[in-house]
Amino acid sequence: MTVSVNEKLDLAHNFVLHTNQNIFLTGKAGTGKTTFLQQIKQLSAKRLVVVAPTGVAAINAGGVTIHSLFQLPFGPLTPGTTQREGKKFNKEKINLLRTLDLLVIDEISMVRSDVLDGIDEVLRRYRTSSAPFGGVQLLLIGDMQQLPPVIKDDDWALLKPYYETGYFFGSKALRQTSYVPIELTHIYRQTDERFISLLNSIREKTVTRAQLDNLNQRYIPDFSPGDDEGYITLATHNTAAQQINIQKLLALKGKPRTFTATVEGDFPAHTYPTDASLELKVGAQVMFIKNDISRDKLYYNGKIGRITDMDDSAIYVKSQQDGEDIVVYPVDWTNIKYTLDPATKEIKSEPIGTFRQMPLKLAWAITVHKSQGLTFEKAILDVSSAFAHGQVYVALSRCKTLDGLVLRSPIPAHSIKSELELEDFHQQVQLQTPNEQHLHQAKLTNQQHLLRELFSFERANSLLYRCRRVINEHASSLDAESSPILTQLTTSLREKASDVSGRFQQQLPSYFASDNLPEHNPALQDRVRKAGTYFKSLIGTELLPLLHSFPTDCDNKKVRDLLLETLDELEKELFSKQRSFESCQDGFNALSYLQARNRAELDFQPERKKHEPKAAEPTPSDGSARGGLYGALMKWRNDMAGEHNTSGFMVLPQKTIVELARVRPTNEAELLAVKGFGKTKVRQIGAEILRIVQENPSGRAASAGAPKTKVAKAPKEPKELSPAITLAFFQSGKTIAEIATERSLAVSTVESHLVRYVGTGELAVEALLPAQKLASIRAYIETYPSETLNQVRQSLGNDVSFSEIRFVQYALRAEAGGGGEE
Repeated sequence: MTVSVNEKLDLAHNFVLHTNQNIFLTGKAGTGKTTFLQQIKQLSAKRLVVVAPTGVAAINAGGVTIHSLFQLPFGPLTPGTTQREGKKFNKEKINLLRTLDLLVIDEISMVRSDVLDGIDEVLRRYRTSSAPFGGVQLLLIGDMQQLPPVIKDDDWALLKPYYETGYFFGSKALRQTSYVPIELTHIYRQTDERFISLLNSIREKTVTRAQLDNLNQRYIPDFSPGDDEGYITLATHNTAAQQINIQKLLALKGKPRTFTATVEGDFPAHTYPTDASLELKVGAQVMFIKNDISRDKLYYNGKIGRITDMDDSAIYVKSQQDGEDIVVYPVDWTNIKYTLDPATKEIKSEPIGTFRQMPLKLAWAITVHKSQGLTFEKAILDVSSAFAHGQVYVALSRCKTLDGLVLRSPIPAHSIKSELELEDFHQQVQLQTPNEQHLHQAKLTNQQHLLRELFSFERANSLLYRCRRVINEHASSLDAESSPILTQLTTSLREKASDVSGRFQQQLPSYFASDNLPEHNPALQDRVRKAGTYFKSLIGTELLPLLHSFPTDCDNKKVRDLLLETLDELEKELFSKQRSFESCQDGFNALSYLQARNRAELDFQPERKKHEPKAAEPTPSDGSARGGLYGALMKWRNDMAGEHNTSGFMVLPQKTIVELARVRPTNEAELLAVKGFGKTKVRQIGAEILRIVQENPSGRAASAGAPKTKVAKAPKEPKELSPAITLAFFQSGKTIAEIATERSLAVSTVESHLVRYVGTGELAVEALLPAQKLASIRAYIETYPSETLNQVRQSLGNDVSFSEIRFVQYALRAEAGGGGEE
């Protein structure tokens, strides 16, 4: 079946956008591969990054190098090398990789198979996925008949035991997955059918003796064109090209002028697009190495001209093609890195360095390697010493016409190097060309996969198992309440989520039996909407609240950190599920689901309430009284730790709190009998502890020891009125410290009363904070709204207290209409 030019481009674009199928986009030189790449960057709704094997190729593609993004070590990468030697990734790069939909690799012909496997190792590790490339879709762009990967003999000796070939298609990871090849065949660069036929024969290694003889008629002995004719020599070796340029420049009369580049930020020398110190003379033949981005479009990458004049700020060039006079000024090249926009959470290319120089280079000669991607009207080819596969083809295909090229020497048949493995690979590519039916099936497979993923709670169950293991292994160090909450969470997740979703997934094959895409299946869409509403509600009203109430207090910092890490991962998974189901409120759409899932990964902030006592906790049978008194002591301890910027166990160890809740001391003598209390601690905090015990009566004897002396207690004010009384005192003119003294409350308790009324709008935050401090805290929180209380405190310093930060946070919530109740 013949496929039109536009149909092939549309097919490629649809595979990229609407499937998760890996794509190998290939085609002869001049068929528009680079143009397609630029269109994908502009039009794709997927989160993508572009990489290339060399710095120059990356700059030209508007991307970054493979080694810089994936932090791969240089040299051959035998299996496991990436994990052993790769540098540690920062959090931002990990988030970028975890939310990546599409990885574009340009100039894939130059990428070694072991480098592609290095990319696979990194993506699997940081995306916590065993799928090839961590489940990221690949778009591989390049022509295998052009320049090959550079593999030294010593390097290949190390790689040969693991790889059949050094080309990218030898990658072990790539062989574990499928990819569709799409070959662009319409050539835009050349229009001469005779020349196109010759190029195709050389590319496919089917050139006949008659065709080679016809080509060698372009050999003109002692050809020496005039300087105004605009010929450029393409040489296979860099030294040959440099020698020609130096000799030609020295032969010109006149004084040379040097233009020095301005380099700012991070722009490695090996990626410079031209010389940093560019020495030129009037009469020199030069080539533009950048497209003119102005409205006039006076020059393009590869255009040849001759310098007619120069001054300190400009170079005047006369075009060889159209005779037009062009005034050339310095332009910028930008070196980028990929980052996550903190506001939009989108992947953006952030400039990290610039190279400013005249967009020119001496162009009596350049190497075949550096000519890749360029087009010339007139060229002299010195390729009889071609040493690498593809060099002759690349050199010839730079020329627009056969009449516009001249051979420095005849091209022998042996210089058109043939590699059997590439011929076999190209035949396979041609046999596997997809059509619209393949596209439909790929869309179908992708949408079915995403729906199964959406309704799977397998990862949540795995993370919950990790939590259970941590708690079981360290039960003696953790709060006894953790076990019953974990049991309840396990039961709810199994019975209300996993079992229900399992039954739903069993029904999916009947819906998938239809040839309609899930997006276009009304019956399935109706079920997805209803199921999505159920699971969104379950996660939001039951599973996450249970997780938020999970006590994590532990005096063993390592155990606590491990527990927090596993709980945070579980919370993130449930948060992502909730957002994903939310995206299906109006039905399932593959791209909307991907965007919601990725956005959740970036938006997530742990919100579990640490150590918050529940309103009515039963007293356990062991009499430890871990209800009201235990919770009150824990809250007081953590408030004190926050105020003094220290750890909770430094104020009062958890085991001591358990003992206090069990014994319930009523005087200093009984307090001294509690393990963990000495005279110093009694003197420092004894009065506060006894007050808290007094305010939380249990109606039972404090201990099995001597009978206590009864203390007459003042009538206790109703708990719900306590904050209101504090507010009344404050509005009468008393300070927070005076209120705390008069009411025998901790300062933190008084502040917690007042912050409630800031949140409801009944108390102006300006009454609590000086204007300058208020403005400083407010500006910081509005700039970094997702930072936690601790992060804000660390950034603003010890001059700002946790309570002062809370006052501002609650005030901002009140302004936004969110209220202040937690």
